[in-house]
Amino acid sequence: MLISSNHIESHNEDLLKKHQNKLVFTASEINESEAIIKKLIDFQIAIPSWALGTGGTRFGRFAGGGEPRSLEEKIEDVGLLHKLNNASGAISLHIPWDIPQDYKAIRTLAAQHGLKFDAMNSNTFQDQANSEHTYKYGSLQNVNKAVRKQAIAHNIEVIKHGIELGSESLTVWLADGSNFPGQLNFRKAYQNTLESLEEIYDALPSNWKLFLEYKCAEPNFYSTTVADWGQSYSYVQKLGDKAKTLVDLGHHLPNANIEQIVSILLMDNKLGGFHFNDSKYGDDDLTAGALKPYQLFLIFNELVEGMDARGMNHAKDLGWMIDASHNIKDPLEDLLQSVEAIMIAYAQALSVDRKALEKAQEENDVVKAQEILQNAFRTDVRALVAEARLRSGAALNPVELYRSIQVRENLIGERGLKTMATGL
Repeated sequence: MLISSNHIESHNEDLLKKHQNKLVFTASEINESEAIIKKLIDFQIAIPSWALGTGGTRFGRFAGGGEPRSLEEKIEDVGLLHKLNNASGAISLHIPWDIPQDYKAIRTLAAQHGLKFDAMNSNTFQDQANSEHTYKYGSLQNVNKAVRKQAIAHNIEVIKHGIELGSESLTVWLADGSNFPGQLNFRKAYQNTLESLEEIYDALPSNWKLFLEYKCAEPNFYSTTVADWGQSYSYVQKLGDKAKTLVDLGHHLPNANIEQIVSILLMDNKLGGFHFNDSKYGDDDLTAGALKPYQLFLIFNELVEGMDARGMNHAKDLGWMIDASHNIKDPLEDLLQSVEAIMIAYAQALSVDRKALEKAQEENDVVKAQEILQNAFRTDVRALVAEARLRSGAALNPVELYRSIQVRENLIGERGLKTMATGL
């Protein structure tokens, strides 16, 4: 399905007067509102191919209708999102779920939708149909060198696919670890993993980055080989300048201070990017900002301060991506909500009075520092986010337009009621 400019213009016309009134008030409340809008226009959040279908748990999956059945249809769905919000201008592919049959045709299709290819994702947490060896006891850490070689070769293959598509980064997430004490020699597992990562790193083109993700548990519950940001940092420090740590907001132990982690990694130039989602109990992969919007704001507060301190380009120097999967929501509606929440948190962080906050910190004025942050968080910046969309030709209210023109119903009509996205 294609969303026409006429759909968007008609939708915006109906909401324009109300929006303009809100914008005038918001601009009166926030200094530098024009500069914030310009930054919001430039900011893009990549959509992962696996988030376009209905996810699930080990207890069940309740597939929705009209899910993308191919890489081409996944690109078309991200194109729909980008048309609605003009903030989803990249797609992140997962290999082997998304292997292109024709690189040129896939690049052309993506360009038609205004999309680029973000980080490529490898998969050594599942056995593939034609694999000679199993990853039951790990991949890059495996005691069997042949298994490690197979996992290394797969990652190098992913890099080659990415080169053909114009991607410039590889994300490595490992399910490696152990479920029982004594099952694994921690030191040897670390050494095997590092040696494997070194081979993958050596295969990176000069302009590429390797993002090493971490996770405290699941599917291994006694130990994971890249369990936290410190272990990821240890690996990427040894690998080299092109290796960075990737932060998934759901991959931490309860009550971890993610904003402090982000600040330290950014200070040491080892923060690669983000997988945005929200959680209450574990790696819930819920809509970004649905449960902990203040935490999301605090993370962006550290990001804005740290990136500005290093003179970084907010839109280009870190990897911004959603990582979510749901079994009760329309995936496209959920992604629209996540992008909105991320943009709001970013706008709130941009509105923080940095000079006043620094002064309060230098004077140990704890109350004033708290007031500055909470006032920024409690200020409604939605009009600024909507104005950024309006100026870039997108919808003032993407979810409302999505529903009014019955996007999901049209996708079901085109693809059928019983479809399943590849990889799920």
